[in-house]
Amino acid sequence: MTDGAGVADQDEIHQHSGWLIPFAVAVVVAILCTALFLYYMRPFALRPGVAPFRDNRDSSVAIPVNIGGLALSIPRRYIEPGVGGKNMAALVAALPEMRGFSQKDAPLFADNAPDSPVLHLLIRAEPAGLAGKERLQRLYMPYIANPAGEKGPFNLTHYVFRAGSGYARDDLYAAAGGDLLFLCEQPAQDLPSPNCLAIDRPIAQGVSLSYRFKRAQLAGWRAIDNGATRLIARFRK
Repeated sequence: MTDGAGVADQDEIHQHSGWLIPFAVAVVVAILCTALFLYYMRPFALRPGVAPFRDNRDSSVAIPVNIGGLALSIPRRYIEPGVGGKNMAALVAALPEMRGFSQKDAPLFADNAPDSPVLHLLIRAEPAGLAGKERLQRLYMPYIANPAGEKGPFNLTHYVFRAGSGYARDDLYAAAGGDLLFLCEQPAQDLPSPNCLAIDRPIAQGVSLSYRFKRAQLAGWRAIDNGATRLIARFRK
């Protein structure tokens, strides 16, 4: 009896082991993908009592940066603390003037209000980057319920994601014929201060720019995009 039970137990273990490992791997991959997305879409906040720069004298010092061959010279007051890495630069500015951090504006840059004027920019090397139209067709269209789009606010085209997709709580807006895409979080009780992400677009060979702002600022998307473009142009060497 004991031997029979042992054989049955072994059979049961072998039957389950074939799907347990792939299932565990799939769960881990899903968690990591979600964590990366939420990390970039997270609200900006300074730690209490900690200023992002050592002092005001340092804030105007220009830091030379080379991203994928694109040479930039960025004043420290625009560099977002604690973000960035190799072949990328994370910047922060206040709308509408696109001014950098100052001690006087510290509360503004630390605020996460739904109408916060803070803009977060990310410049990164992306050798295989996609233009907006190609990104829309290849990456997002498989999850969109209305492929033709519909008239949205502020002269934008609105795409609705299918229920049950990974983007079900987001709206996608396109401008300039699809060259400029905004992925916007939908307001919800557990998300009272939603963001919009202007998805990566090429600014140089192998280099892309994305930026994030509050959804309440979407009406000014043209001024925001023009301001971000001019700001990066100022930093080019």
